[in-house]
Amino acid sequence: MGAGGRMTVQEQEAKNFSVSPGGGGDKPLHRSPTEKPSFSFGQIKKAIPPHCFHRSIFRSFSYVVHDLLLAALFLYFALAFIPNLPTALALVSWPLYWALQGCVLTGVWVIAHECGHHAFSDYSLLDDAVGLLLHSALLVPYFSWKYSHRRHHSNTGSLERDEVFVPKQKASLSWFTAYLNNPLGRLLTLAVTLTLGWPLYLAFNVSGRPYPRFACHYDPYGPIYSDRERAQIFISDAGLVAISYGLFHLATIHGFWWLVRVYGVPLLIVNAWLVAITFLQHTHPALPHYDSSEWDWLRGALATVDRDYGVLNRVFHNITDTHVAHHLFSTMPHYHAMEATKAIKPLLGEYYQFDGTPLLKAIWREARECIYVEPDAGGKQKGVFWYSNKL
Repeated sequence: MGAGGRMTVQEQEAKNFSVSPGGGGDKPLHRSPTEKPSFSFGQIKKAIPPHCFHRSIFRSFSYVVHDLLLAALFLYFALAFIPNLPTALALVSWPLYWALQGCVLTGVWVIAHECGHHAFSDYSLLDDAVGLLLHSALLVPYFSWKYSHRRHHSNTGSLERDEVFVPKQKASLSWFTAYLNNPLGRLLTLAVTLTLGWPLYLAFNVSGRPYPRFACHYDPYGPIYSDRERAQIFISDAGLVAISYGLFHLATIHGFWWLVRVYGVPLLIVNAWLVAITFLQHTHPALPHYDSSEWDWLRGALATVDRDYGVLNRVFHNITDTHVAHHLFSTMPHYHAMEATKAIKPLLGEYYQFDGTPLLKAIWREARECIYVEPDAGGKQKGVFWYSNKL
């Protein structure tokens, strides 16, 4: 507030800021409140029916079986039918297979992610065994990502300590950023991000938190991990080596391009969905980021947004439209997250953000509007940062 309780120009602009949520939204999205909320974490938890925190082995495995059966069905279709189709139909059928298989395997990826949060069952060893198997099959280092992702949940919204999609401040932007700030540049950036973003993050910590030395998810002795975690990083690497050997063996039997068609392209689609989902959950003009002078866990956990992916919400086990609840209660199984979300929305009020903007429109808008973060000039909260695109 300015002198005499009047708002500065910048604060008035911030107050007037809004984004239309598109289909499925009830009202325009205004900037999320950044003051410490009047409710506590305990009050949020009490608003949720107790059964939502119950993890059922049978129900969790039913989703694994469902997804793997669908993946097997699509694979059978690709191997038994597509090669026998006329060329024109085959050219259409392969992309259809890739899209369907990529989406279903993204659901498998989400279940493995749930294992890493100990949300699959009451037994940590079982969770890790299932998660290691499923993630390794998708070339994800299970324990490596489990630990870095856990730190993301512990530090969401922190400019200094969050692990992934950490926005830069204007002074830290690369010299070529201005040259990419146009439709063609954004298209190129999105193409690279969606296709290479995930492997670049795992291998080189691209878009991740800065570390004092080289950080890599495959390196047991890297700065991401503590001494007690290093043995499990070796296990993750061993899982990837085993799967890679199996894939190599398949390629020697059936050929490299057979492997690309059957496994490689669906995996690229899985990786693209993973990056798109994560990007849209944590990148939005209405979401704040905090430096160490303002950050606390609850406000950081609330600095995320639920999205609407239509029918894919169910395919992706609602990781898309219940992400706020997931950040508050990461050990809650996905099949209770929607009920929990409905229960906490009245209490969270304006701290809860949902944007139903269609996917392609949303990802393009965020790529255009969310280039770097800065505090409001003249604002009273110097440790609160908002996205901007004014280069």
